[in-house]
Amino acid sequence: MKAAGILLIAVMMAGAVSEESEARDIYIMTIASAISPGIADFVKRSIDDASAANAACLIIELDTPGGLADSMRQIVMAIYASPVPVIVYVSPSGARAASAGVMVTMAADVAAMAPSTNIGAASPVAIGGKDIDETMLKKMNNDMVAYVKGIAGKRGRNAEWVEKAVREAASVTEKEALEGNIVDLIAEDIDDLIRQVNGRDIEGKGTLDLANAGRIRLTESLRTKILKTISDPNIAYILMMIGLAGLYFELSHPGAIFPGVVGGISIILAFFAFQTLPVNYAGILLIVLAIVFFILEVKIASYGMLSVAGVVSLLLGSLMLYRTGDVHLQVSWWAIGGTLAIVSGFFVCIAYLAFRAQTIPPMTGAAGLIGETGTAKTPLTPKGKVFVRGELWNALAAESIEAGEDIAVTGVEKLVLKVEKTTSL
Repeated sequence: MKAAGILLIAVMMAGAVSEESEARDIYIMTIASAISPGIADFVKRSIDDASAANAACLIIELDTPGGLADSMRQIVMAIYASPVPVIVYVSPSGARAASAGVMVTMAADVAAMAPSTNIGAASPVAIGGKDIDETMLKKMNNDMVAYVKGIAGKRGRNAEWVEKAVREAASVTEKEALEGNIVDLIAEDIDDLIRQVNGRDIEGKGTLDLANAGRIRLTESLRTKILKTISDPNIAYILMMIGLAGLYFELSHPGAIFPGVVGGISIILAFFAFQTLPVNYAGILLIVLAIVFFILEVKIASYGMLSVAGVVSLLLGSLMLYRTGDVHLQVSWWAIGGTLAIVSGFFVCIAYLAFRAQTIPPMTGAAGLIGETGTAKTPLTPKGKVFVRGELWNALAAESIEAGEDIAVTGVEKLVLKVEKTTSL
């Protein structure tokens, strides 16, 4: 009986050992763009997927010029909260972890870099890239320094260097980063990285057992791709302009339907994107004001003054639209220039046509007959019939006119033409 019990316990222990030794998969994802809301969503979902699958670890291949502080903080918090070890690997060769990428790398359980990569230059940039007063700059720097020093302290990395990266925009190569205790190791490639971290103890998360682990490369979901696409500052800006143009057409020509549908969808997508971007609402108001100026130019003969005001307002609004100094998260000059050319050109043409329509002589109705020429069909003594514009009209002449003579219309009164004789050349 005792032997049977001992045998049962041995079998159970062997099963437990077998389960523990069963290889778990390595999850791998890639960030190769600016840190944005779409990227933050991708990282959080990847961590959730790796956690749900009880993955051995999640490796983030990183190559970024920086990005939004809010998105960076979301990624850092997700890494902190991850039950699986997170390894940030700055790769491939030639890649960088700049600005917000510094904080993401420092927050990782294991930070690694490939040869010929660099990390650093994490100084906050003023809104719109403009100079700001010394007091505000000091506040921004102190806030970011406190944040990154907290990250470095939590992971046991070089807090003095990260302060320099913020205050002095310091940047170092992978060898300098390893020597300065900024990262944990240098790996030639993903295989070398896995070999080096295998068996490493991760505080609070156990020991990495990657010897026989499979690899699962994560790709962006459709939702993430859509969020990432519309969160691009240029796309959001263009969507807003399409939305405003579509709504203008629908209001100008009720019942067209298609412009209104496209405009409505575009404006909703634009404002959804604006919720995830650091938008300056003064910029939006200036753009809306520009559209109002263009519409008024069509209604009011301002001789181009409203069109000029609209172009200036549109330009200023486009430049002020986003509250960030990161060049990767601003509207590009190509997008601004193209939009200005198309929108301004369109409304200027409309304004020109409207002004021309107001100044050219009437072509229809009674007023349109004045100045027309024709032929007397009967003698006018002083009344008779004349042939004008392919029609016979009752006419009244101030002097006698013989049938067949040329006449010109000088006025219209109750469907009776007032005419006078003209001399043929």
